[in-house]
Amino acid sequence: MAQATISSKNQIVIPREAREALELKAGDKVLVVVRGKRVLVLQKPVSHRAALRGIARNLYPSQHVRKERQSWE
Repeated sequence: MAQATISSKNQIVIPREAREALELKAGDKVLVVVRGKRVLVLQKPVSHRAALRGIARNLYPSQHVRKERQSWE
């Protein structure tokens, strides 16, 4: 597990392990989400549409989806 230290200017360096996992490079923006006492660092998507694409994939069995589509006709 990687660790970061807060500097005297209240800055942190994102550890290499995390930067590589998120494929971050200099100048990229990240989202910092605070959930109670937990903090999440997320890669800011270039396109929100691209970030949401496929999010519900395989949520329902294929037979269910087929049945629903048939009911529309």
